Amino acid sequence: MTSTGAAPAATAVLERYEAVIGVEVHCQLRTASKMFCACSTAYDGARPNSHVCPVCLGLPGALPVMNRHAVELVLATGAAIGASTPEATRWDRKNYFYPDLPKGYQISQYDLPLASAGTLTFETSAGPVTIRITRAHLEEDTAKLVHAAGPNGERVSLVDFNRSGVPLMEIVTEPDIRSAEQARRYAEELQLLLRSIGASDADMERGQLRVEANVSLRPRGAEAFGTRVEVKNMNSFRSVEHAVAFEIERQAAILDAGESLHMETRGWADDRGETYHMRSKETSDDYRYFPEPDLPPLRVDAAWLARIRADLPELPAARRARYRDALGLSEYDAAVLVADADAGALFEATLAAGHGLEPKPVANWVTGDYLRIRNASEAAVRVDPGALASLVRLVADGTLNRTSARQVFDAHVERGEGIDAIVARLGLRQISDADALGAIVDEVLAANPAAVADVRAGKGQAIGFLVGQVMKATRGQANAAVAQAALRERLEAGEKT
Repeated sequence: MTSTGAAPAATAVLERYEAVIGVEVHCQLRTASKMFCACSTAYDGARPNSHVCPVCLGLPGALPVMNRHAVELVLATGAAIGASTPEATRWDRKNYFYPDLPKGYQISQYDLPLASAGTLTFETSAGPVTIRITRAHLEEDTAKLVHAAGPNGERVSLVDFNRSGVPLMEIVTEPDIRSAEQARRYAEELQLLLRSIGASDADMERGQLRVEANVSLRPRGAEAFGTRVEVKNMNSFRSVEHAVAFEIERQAAILDAGESLHMETRGWADDRGETYHMRSKETSDDYRYFPEPDLPPLRVDAAWLARIRADLPELPAARRARYRDALGLSEYDAAVLVADADAGALFEATLAAGHGLEPKPVANWVTGDYLRIRNASEAAVRVDPGALASLVRLVADGTLNRTSARQVFDAHVERGEGIDAIVARLGLRQISDADALGAIVDEVLAANPAAVADVRAGKGQAIGFLVGQVMKATRGQANAAVAQAALRERLEAGEKT
């Protein structure tokens, strides 16, 4: 679960009004080619209008051919959210004019989506929440408008068709969301699910996951919905939460003043922290949907759908539950490991290599030291799971203390050297033999009479100082627990003589 710095609407507003929120997500699917042609989807960094053909340019006479893999990714998403799939579906034309839509219509789905009536459950600060998902359907993306300055300083808009025709999945919820936090958490959990099943990279910064929220307010206890306002241009999960929170506040202020709201589309200005009017809101009738004549209906064979369902990996919610219930990890550890693909893979691989290691210490190393180094590094960070398993075992059996083990881990990440070789080279094996520490303990007691007197006077913190002196004398190699026991034994023996 990601923490983004919440910006919830004022409690007073939500005491008077109930927020009714639905979320629409457009997700670019992970395919090699576009939805209805063979052009590559690897257009990031490519020369503008270099990944195009007559089909995705919308040239007269060009005919579309369906991308089977894109369909399978939507079917997999439907299976992951427990949605139902019709035996037959079809493509529709969604008609509207805009410069980034070369045909003047978008091939989409309207009344027969590939997936409908699913759910998604996620955790919030107030507990688990389940949101109903109305539909997940497949369509083609538009081109990209680039606004720039012309040769004489005038403002111009350019069209890059490289993105035109890329497979896009639209996922629409019921108006079940009741707060800005829930809107953010839904989007985060959906991104995690899509990545887990391989449907999409779902990177918001690259435009692969675009979130829109429909926000309305109604007085507490009322059943009728209020006037709906759509909010766009939210380019991060933090923006989703802040934009919805702002819109709740804005609408409440208008209603409190006795004024009326208007159905509209508003954008989110992240730099100003407010929404702004873009245009009046369209309805589905405005798009004049009708069946796409150039594509036949699509029949979903039961065996095909069964194979897709059988190939689904362990889903995020099930994996978190397994980590908590079967492995005994905390809610926090489970959430971190499931949310980060690299961390989760290292955790699983280390447990497999460790043959009986306790899961909690492994989780601590992965969520702590591994992520500490990985997040601070610009280069790829590689950790051998077998090496990490060996390191965890050396700490567990007392061969290394935690400080020395961290030094070994850092050296392994930096140089790729084996754990035993690093321990031998640095001379870091922990001294756990009380007899071997005897002479050092005696020297520490003799050199610190004031601390000895404090211990005997009942000042408990003084024993910690003496243990620290033993650790210093052994360059951190002494087993702290053994050192403390040896110190107490010497001090008690001294009192009796």
